[in-house]
Amino acid sequence: MLTEFGKALIFIIVAILFVIIALFVAKLIRPNRPTFEKLTTYECGENPQGSPWIKFNIRFYVVALIFLVFDVEVVLLIPWALVYKDFGIAGFIAGSFFLFLLALGMAYEWRKGDLEWDRPKPNIPKINNEQQIESEITLEKVEV
Repeated sequence: MLTEFGKALIFIIVAILFVIIALFVAKLIRPNRPTFEKLTTYECGENPQGSPWIKFNIRFYVVALIFLVFDVEVVLLIPWALVYKDFGIAGFIAGSFFLFLLALGMAYEWRKGDLEWDRPKPNIPKINNEQQIESEITLEKVEV
C-alpha cells in the first residue's frame, strides 16, 4: 500500500515524464525552416542596432521596479477595501494613511522624472574662462 508521500512521488515522476515526452514529440513533428528573420535578435519590437554586448539602459529596470512596488501595494488594497467597514474608523484611517503614502510615493517618482520614458538631459552649468581664472586666483590667495 502506498503512503501519501509515495503517491506524491509517483505524481511528480509522471509529471516529469509527461513534460519530457511532450517536448520530444514536439521536436519530432514541428517544421524546421530557419530563415534570416527568424534567427535575428528580437528586441521589444525595435530593430536591433550594434552589438548585443553593450550596457543595457537602466531605465527598463527602474520602470519595472516602480511597477512592482506600486502593483504590490495596490494588490494590498483589495482586501482592505472589502473589510474596512468591519474595522470602523481606525481601519479607515489606516487605509487612508496607506493611500496617502502611496500617492506621496507616486508624486515623488513623477517629480523626479522616473515615470517619463524620455528623460530630459541635465542642464549642466558651464563656467566661462573669466570665472574660472577668478576662482583659481582666490584659491591661490587662500592657500598662501
